[in-house]
Amino acid sequence: MANPWICATCGAHFPDAEAPPSACPVCEDARQYVPPTGQAWTRHAALARGHRNSFHLYEPGLFGIGTVPAFAIGQRALLIQAKGGNILWDCISLLDDATVEIVRALGGVAAIAVSHPHYYSGIAAWAHAFGARVLLHEADREWVTHPDPAITFWSGGRHALAEGVMLVNTGGHFEGSTVLHWAAGAGGRGAVLSGDNLQVVQDRRYVSFMRSYPNYTPLPAAAVRRIEASLADFAFERIYGAWWGMVVASDGKAALARSAARYVAAIGG
Repeated sequence: MANPWICATCGAHFPDAEAPPSACPVCEDARQYVPPTGQAWTRHAALARGHRNSFHLYEPGLFGIGTVPAFAIGQRALLIQAKGGNILWDCISLLDDATVEIVRALGGVAAIAVSHPHYYSGIAAWAHAFGARVLLHEADREWVTHPDPAITFWSGGRHALAEGVMLVNTGGHFEGSTVLHWAAGAGGRGAVLSGDNLQVVQDRRYVSFMRSYPNYTPLPAAAVRRIEASLADFAFERIYGAWWGMVVASDGKAALARSAARYVAAIGG
């Protein structure tokens, strides 16, 4: 397995080379940050020595995969067992031998789709390990730090990934920000896999919306209304956020509506 450089703050992979990059463009963007101690790097082999991946079955056909101890932003990925091949939603930086063996036992990965650039992380490594294609929104092409032939860019508002699985461009956090609608989720009532484009909050009856979470930069009202409108045609009972435990378990579509209304009222929009 290759040994790419990895940004220790955001988890983005960069090509294997003798020296690390001079900077991480993802962290230098206003939506992320470079720590006061400065840019720091690790390599995949070093990450694998001190970390492992944990698995959790959320519901039939949906597994969470996350790194412990938490690394970088700390998101976990989601693996959907779908007709025509499994789908990895969002990605993580670590891919060790144990993870490869477990995921292969679950049916492998046919396609990888990612909500936004902060979770691109190890997409090239995961694609190579499983022979998977990677689908990213065209609007966020500039944020790919580890280019690879497995990556395909899609454009527009929607992209059918598999039967009952639709990628939906919501905008907001990034122009290409995307959520995944899984019709079979929540026992056939539908689920949205949102990353942090719909940020599940501590009160699990709500989500929220930000341009930058670490820098507390809000979105304007128009962006929040666009997010809500992009999902108007879909039924969904459940919303899976980006971290362990961050799930709106029921009443998901109504949760989005009341969250958008509360947000817009709070900012005077």
